[in-house]
Amino acid sequence: MTPSLDAMDVDAMKDRLAVEVDRHAEGLIDASHRIHEHPELLFEERFAAELLCDMLEGAGFDVERGAYGLETAFAARAGSEGPTIAVLCEYDALPGIGHGCGHNIIATAGLGAGLAAAALADQAGGRLVVLGTPAEEGGGGKIYMGEAGAFDGVDAALMVHPADQDLLEMNVIAIATWEVEYFGEAAHAAAFPHLGRNALDAAVLGYNAVAALRQHIKPNERVHGVFTEAGHKPNIVPDHTVAEWYVRSGTIASLQPLKERVLACLQAGADAAGCRMEHRATCPEYSDLRTNGPMAELYLANAERVGRTPVRSPENGVVGSTDMGNVSYLVPSIHPMIKVAPPGVAIHTKGFAGWAQAPEGDQAVLDGAKAMAMTVADLWLRPDVLDAARRAFEADDAIRAAMASES
Repeated sequence: MTPSLDAMDVDAMKDRLAVEVDRHAEGLIDASHRIHEHPELLFEERFAAELLCDMLEGAGFDVERGAYGLETAFAARAGSEGPTIAVLCEYDALPGIGHGCGHNIIATAGLGAGLAAAALADQAGGRLVVLGTPAEEGGGGKIYMGEAGAFDGVDAALMVHPADQDLLEMNVIAIATWEVEYFGEAAHAAAFPHLGRNALDAAVLGYNAVAALRQHIKPNERVHGVFTEAGHKPNIVPDHTVAEWYVRSGTIASLQPLKERVLACLQAGADAAGCRMEHRATCPEYSDLRTNGPMAELYLANAERVGRTPVRSPENGVVGSTDMGNVSYLVPSIHPMIKVAPPGVAIHTKGFAGWAQAPEGDQAVLDGAKAMAMTVADLWLRPDVLDAARRAFEADDAIRAAMASES
């Protein structure tokens, strides 16, 4: 049964958690640097997953490697009774720029929060699961894990993400990703052009149709594409081209009609050029993020406790998409941002990758671990705030259901 502690007892527990993180500081920073120096792409994060699992196992966690059907996923558990809180780790890198999104910090801040909280789990009357979630960068690891039951029985989930400022939440929008292929008819471009059907024309016309569409979409919607195969020689009419497209909208619900409009544009290019178009999803659709208000308030207070002041509603916050959004549809969740780089240094850049291994990145590992561990303690020790988080989650469900029925 979860113990009832007064505010002084909770504060004392948080002080002890901070000491636990500091006790592991050297190992956490070393692990962050090692992951940073050994970048691995989505679903290939064997080095990072093994490193994290070894450290969790060494601290007494019950570790399941290759969890939920994914080779580089894991689930590490501690505590025997009480509410179950999930701390999530990401550790995949980006092609060409390594840890330009700072997932080495996400991984080791989550590790540090887990190590600290686990040391006090039995005393606090709570259970903890540290989830290693591969392939956030376009693979949807958390989505596959959720479908396999990773969040069944979980009362709340949290993680921190590095950025160029401290933010209470990221502006997360939903996304669908496609590979689009056009099939035409090859011909000699000088001798017999009339016999060809130009698949590059189809791709370009589709691209231009999308460009025209951009005038007539919502301010929080984004459509962007690149050509990955566009023909081989100018004197051969291209019979096959390939493009990758991202379609984003404010919510998973509003994404659906936008997808149809974009596909109509891309198909129009094929029709105009006399070609055939095929498309396939390259990963599951990412949802928008439902930040849980009561949990966010807990994190805010705990971040301030370690010397950070996350901004609630920044004028120029980070906009992007993450499979943590899908988790937030399953359980009460938060995804705050922790400052690593100077303002204006964007994630997904080589510049940001440098800051992810700088002293500022190391400090973010420790501060993020402490703030998350303290938030876990709040959820364990204060049944009122966990109940409030559940009520807010259920209320959000009800609001979205009502909006869906009206539309």
